[in-house]
Amino acid sequence: MADIKPTVTTKASTHAQPKKSSNAISWIAPVACIILGYIIWRFVFGSPNNFEKPDLNGWFWPDHHKLKPNTGIAKMYEGGIVVPILIGSFFIVITFVIERFLTIQKATGAGNIGEFLRKVQYHLANKDVDKAIAECDKQKGSVGNVMKSGLRTYKDMISDTELSTDQKLLNIQKSIEESTALELPMLEKNLVFLSTLASVATLLGLLGTVLGMIKSFSALGEDSGGSTAAAELSKGISEALFNTALGIGTSAVAIIMYNVFTTRIDAITFGIDESGFTLSQSFASLYK
Repeated sequence: MADIKPTVTTKASTHAQPKKSSNAISWIAPVACIILGYIIWRFVFGSPNNFEKPDLNGWFWPDHHKLKPNTGIAKMYEGGIVVPILIGSFFIVITFVIERFLTIQKATGAGNIGEFLRKVQYHLANKDVDKAIAECDKQKGSVGNVMKSGLRTYKDMISDTELSTDQKLLNIQKSIEESTALELPMLEKNLVFLSTLASVATLLGLLGTVLGMIKSFSALGEDSGGSTAAAELSKGISEALFNTALGIGTSAVAIIMYNVFTTRIDAITFGIDESGFTLSQSFASLYK
């Protein structure tokens, strides 16, 4: 009976190690930002010093309306209770913009990704895997991590005498895929906050504006003061529009930064895909 060569690739071992990272910021930051937004709205915008005749009885939401604010910043207080939520939303966007920037900057690594791949290709063409791994250590990014994991398997497969070339290629590709599966979630984590607030902030701004206008028109209906009533209506509408301005501003920042980050992630993903292609083509051509 003819011997059948086993196809189980037990000698291939992944060099990718799972990354343990806490994502406490995903629930701590939103709560802290909303609280901070309320504190700024209540104690900075709504400070008694900003009004000629402030309401000293209220605590959570003093009734400073129609009490002649002394400063322009006090008018934002009169925008209503939706304003602190919008301020908090803006701080949430800023928090995750900073967090994603630092994370993606680290994942990008040192130097140009294209130049890094060319150096690795050069060393592989000279059959110097150790120097290629050294380049990965210098790169220090996600592309370098994935490439390094694949290169270690690549090096193991060179000395393997039991597996066929196709099986060795499968092992290299598997190592790349496993390492990629560990890197990509880290890049995309928390972007959902930016994509969500990009639309929700505008809706919150419109909600605050509508609530403010409802209150203004209700007051107009109860007042028959003619030009005085019209002036109060105009004032109420201008105060309500602060909600729209905050919502649109927050949404604009979220959309711009979300697109910036996804573009950078796409560049890293392309580099990772190129890494897998480079290793497969190199091994197939040099170690048939």
